[in-house]
Amino acid sequence: DKAYNWSRKSSMWPLLFGLACCAIEMIATAASRYDLSRFGMEVMRPSPRQSDLMIVSGTVTKKMVPAIVRIYNQMAEPRYVLSMGACATGGGPFKEGYNVVSGIDKYLPVDVYVPGCPPTPEALIFGLMKLHEKVERQSIAKVAWYRKESSGFVPVPILGPDIFDPRQIQLIRENTLGEGAASRSSGGGEVRVMPELLSDDVKQNLEAIRTRYLAKMKQPA
Repeated sequence: DKAYNWSRKSSMWPLLFGLACCAIEMIATAASRYDLSRFGMEVMRPSPRQSDLMIVSGTVTKKMVPAIVRIYNQMAEPRYVLSMGACATGGGPFKEGYNVVSGIDKYLPVDVYVPGCPPTPEALIFGLMKLHEKVERQSIAKVAWYRKESSGFVPVPILGPDIFDPRQIQLIRENTLGEGAASRSSGGGEVRVMPELLSDDVKQNLEAIRTRYLAKMKQPA
């Protein structure tokens, strides 16, 4: 494990894509002044097939979430996600925006959070060092991707009037149609429900829809 983890942390290739102003600091970190080549990370790959680290750098909009999840699914295992900045972590100053997701961790597993608006290159390097420490603690015999226990595939969120995780479809049906209609429309298949992945704004929208529906059902025909 020691030799394997040393080789992985010393040749971790980030994916080159930016979402907002944090990307400028990410690019500055990769320049000669901060010299990421000291850590074997000087090669930022333009393809997810050749990358094992996704740095989510900037504001995550609802239209961008499906693309981010698709890119993540195209990355080879072992893969890691670093949330860079206040926007990627919790929405930042745009948290109340109608088109902004309050944290990428609602849709992807995040390994390291780097706070800041935007974080400095030194802060990003510190976050990368924390990721290296996490890699050093891993055992190849215990990770799921090595034991073939899980494909690691993350369902791509569906973008409609609002964005929601397809794993929440049963919960959404129950809140909009009622439990009886939900059981009839599910087709008898098992749906894995993970309510903790629903963002607060989606929960509020679902509750408002449910309230309007119940009020309508109580009205005389």
